[in-house]
Amino acid sequence: MEYIAKNIDETRAWAKQFAKTLVAPVTVALHGDLGVGKSEIARTIIQTLRGENTVVPSPTFTIVQSYDGISHFDLYRISDASELVEIGLDYAIQNDITLIEWPDIAANILPKNTIHLYITECGPGRKITTGN
Repeated sequence: MEYIAKNIDETRAWAKQFAKTLVAPVTVALHGDLGVGKSEIARTIIQTLRGENTVVPSPTFTIVQSYDGISHFDLYRISDASELVEIGLDYAIQNDITLIEWPDIAANILPKNTIHLYITECGPGRKITTGN
């Protein structure tokens, strides 16, 4: 499935609708270059499911943020797959709605039913392609 969002508001609207389809346990892998909107999509999903006033910082430095049954991982700074167990990724995958930015290092442990979101620039907007 492919969606073209012309601007950030359309990207957020898409993410809100997508969020309503998620039921734990489910894993969503967000793929894309720096600054393409992975964190914004994750933030919108979390705020849709946990309240729009939920503060959702990017987990770039903390690596993981938890929101009552939703785990948001940013694996950009992980250099060895053995660290994934230490940060609780395996537990989250089995129990939570798990959102993973920069998921490539975790490819070997992602469930087969992981939803992959590929986000790319498309003019001033974004193209979001989904797949398993």
